[in-house]
Amino acid sequence: MKKRAITVLVPIVLICIVIAVALGAQIIERYSYSKNRADLNEYFNIAQADEVAMVVQDAIVDEKAKFRDNIIYFALSTVETYFTDRFYVNSGEQVLLFTTDTDVIQINIGDGSNVMYVSGAGQELGYKAAFYEGDTLYIAADYVKRYANFEYQLYDDPLHMQVYTQWDSYTAAKISRKTAVRYQGGIKSDILVHLAAGDLVTVLEKMENWSKVKTADAYIGYVENKFLKGEKQAERTCNTGFQELVYNNVQKEGMINLTFHQVFEEVGGEYLAKALSVTKGVNVVSPTWFRLNNNSGDFASLANASYVSKAHELGIEVWALVTDVDSMDQFGVEIDFVELLSSSANRRHLIEGLMAQVDSYGLDGINIDFEKVRSDSGIHFVQFLRELSVETRKRGVVLSVDNYVPSEYTAHYNRKEQGIIADYIIIMGYDEHYVGGGAAGSNASITFVEDGIVNTKQVVPAEKIINAIPFYTRVWESGPNGLKASTLTMNAQADWIARNGVTPSWVEESCQNYAEYQVNDTLYQCWLEDVESIRVKLQVMQNQGIKGVASWKLGLETPAVWDAIAEYMGQA
Repeated sequence: MKKRAITVLVPIVLICIVIAVALGAQIIERYSYSKNRADLNEYFNIAQADEVAMVVQDAIVDEKAKFRDNIIYFALSTVETYFTDRFYVNSGEQVLLFTTDTDVIQINIGDGSNVMYVSGAGQELGYKAAFYEGDTLYIAADYVKRYANFEYQLYDDPLHMQVYTQWDSYTAAKISRKTAVRYQGGIKSDILVHLAAGDLVTVLEKMENWSKVKTADAYIGYVENKFLKGEKQAERTCNTGFQELVYNNVQKEGMINLTFHQVFEEVGGEYLAKALSVTKGVNVVSPTWFRLNNNSGDFASLANASYVSKAHELGIEVWALVTDVDSMDQFGVEIDFVELLSSSANRRHLIEGLMAQVDSYGLDGINIDFEKVRSDSGIHFVQFLRELSVETRKRGVVLSVDNYVPSEYTAHYNRKEQGIIADYIIIMGYDEHYVGGGAAGSNASITFVEDGIVNTKQVVPAEKIINAIPFYTRVWESGPNGLKASTLTMNAQADWIARNGVTPSWVEESCQNYAEYQVNDTLYQCWLEDVESIRVKLQVMQNQGIKGVASWKLGLETPAVWDAIAEYMGQA
């Protein structure tokens, strides 16, 4: 009987043992820490041996650097995204340029890029600064550091780097005992790296049981909270020694009251004096003297010495204007800004020609009025302004640039960069509705004007902004033959109102007087520019704290408008 009982119990015990072992194994499996190691190349998404993963601040970014001949290189797009967008590249000429307030610094891309040319003088770098791989330009990190404030540290196995462009506070902690940093929060997640007791980490995100951390060698993963101790706020310190580039602009005291003076032939001082006779408080005149006439940088000039002498006698500066409006080459073709401004030789020729005019006539400034710059020409236009600013700054003369009100279609004019290198940015606060625009409307409603100033102020200091007001408007004609428009000057509005028997009424939405009348099937509309509308614009400009007012153009106004401008200037 006893023997039989034992025979029965043994299998049962064995089964229980097997079950217990199985359950124990499951429990151990469930609660034991994974020892699997993550593929670090996959973690950093490294596909090639010379790729360097980038950790910028506290995040792994998609961009990769390259490691060649013990030098780290960034793609130009990476440089522009994280460090500086102020390099100029001309792939046709194979040059990389950086323009300071006094010099144009050049690198010849490729094997000769170990020499840096500062205003033509060569300086050895000791490394290749730039090269192309396919269509991608790579620039040495140490060369970029000359012009941007950042620091980096390179780590290997696999190649990755920590980059800092900002130095702020962070949460630091110590590891209490040996543990692993895991790819995700959880004991079954793969191990990135091991940490020893006393190792420091940056705590990026604290959760209930796990925290997202960054190690001293730039691995970002998760550790259990129980292994963190001594958490405290710390400050990253900048040890780059970088000196921010300062662009010493020419700035005038007080408010600016500039008027554009359109001339079609050479005129002298007496002509100017007569044109200014009804004005008040004008301290800058910008005559339309220079007009581009080919893609090589030549221009026609209407400059006149007695004009400048008379202006100076009246206490008025002359900022001569150079324009592309109605500019044609000898074949009647519009100026091609890519051809003109992408060429170093052409830019230099145009700048030398303008500076010759400045020197010969004693001009106080140059006003750039290039209104037909296409998006493919934007980078070349901005580089032209940079190089021009070096020369105007040497002479202590003003560089001002005319700009449309900001829009997505004119973003390539790069107002932010203009606000750094130019002395004044003039907003052309008019042509809200224009011939060919497809709709009748105000030439310069108050919302249009205010938005133009506010949006420009987002990237340009207020003390550099001048807003131009119109001394003209448009009469819109809507009829069976479609939409037409004709220009109506401010000084001709009274006659137009009387002749057509209309009574203007104030429209609060545009802050303008509005008049309309109908003849048969044709509707005539006009949003008037008069003393009342100009006064509201000037009030907005005063509220925005900008540098002053410009007007297009001298001779179209009524004398009374100068009283409103004088009040704005604080001279009434």
